[in-house]
Amino acid sequence: MGILEVKDVGKRFGGLQALGDVNLSVKENTVHAIIGPNGAGKSTLLNCLVGKLIPDTGSVMFDGQSVLGRTPHEINQMGISRVFQTPEIFGDLTVMENMMIPCFAKRDGAFRMRAVEDMMREKDIVEKAEAMLEDMNMADKHHMNAASMSRGDKRRLEIGMCLAQEPRLLLLDEPTAGMARADTNNTIDLLKQISDERDITIAIIEHDMHVVFSLAQRITVLAQGTPLVEDDPENIKGHPKVREAYLGETAA
Repeated sequence: MGILEVKDVGKRFGGLQALGDVNLSVKENTVHAIIGPNGAGKSTLLNCLVGKLIPDTGSVMFDGQSVLGRTPHEINQMGISRVFQTPEIFGDLTVMENMMIPCFAKRDGAFRMRAVEDMMREKDIVEKAEAMLEDMNMADKHHMNAASMSRGDKRRLEIGMCLAQEPRLLLLDEPTAGMARADTNNTIDLLKQISDERDITIAIIEHDMHVVFSLAQRITVLAQGTPLVEDDPENIKGHPKVREAYLGETAA
């Protein structure tokens, strides 16, 4: 049994079968990649995992508890955090102010905004935020306006904000999309460090195969809403079903 168990999940949008009988098992403290061509159902599956969509059929269990019927906030409180394709940060606040918000939310049990002045008076919140910025190698950007940073630094900040909530499962939706190669490589290094040093499971959706094969210990391939194959990375690269899904023709 994995920490995340998806069984026979199906989802339709009118006449479109977005997901059909998807089964997925993510083992604890591993990095598991979900890949597939555009339209394969990856984002639909991710939205089912975090409460943005409810599957028509099947079950989604996290650490033995169903996530179905729960709000995104409730799922977050269970220990699941999500990084979106476009970094979700507060652009009008500083880097430090951004980091204090999830630190405060974790302590008080609700993700809500508080006046910066109020948060700054909370010594434990300030210390936790400063420590997380150190971990993210962003201490020197403490006073920067978050909106002025590069996409790579915004992503690093967003990942740090997720980690400040102390999740057990981190879901990453194309975390390197739109990045320059240097930022992509920095993000790979950061995620490797997080996987090695923290008691956390990572599930990642990503189109960049350099990212996937640099990080993943297990890969599930989707095509047209249906799992094609799940295997270790070394067995995925030359798999005929994977080549067919990506190339659009049967591999010789």
